[in-house]
Amino acid sequence: MWQELGIAFCLMLVLEGILPFLYPRRWRAAVLGLAEFKDRHLRLMGLSSMLLGTGLLYLLH
Repeated sequence: MWQELGIAFCLMLVLEGILPFLYPRRWRAAVLGLAEFKDRHLRLMGLSSMLLGTGLLYLLH
């Protein structure tokens, strides 16, 4: 199980690095835009992401 968790973490890092590598200016603008969001909106986005990821894992497994 720990090996799969490590692989998943490494893949997450690769996927998260694609946008800043390909489009650094757009990525920076997006991050600066996120800094202006209220905490509630960021929490809702995080919750939505976690629920979507959990649902997709369930469907794929």
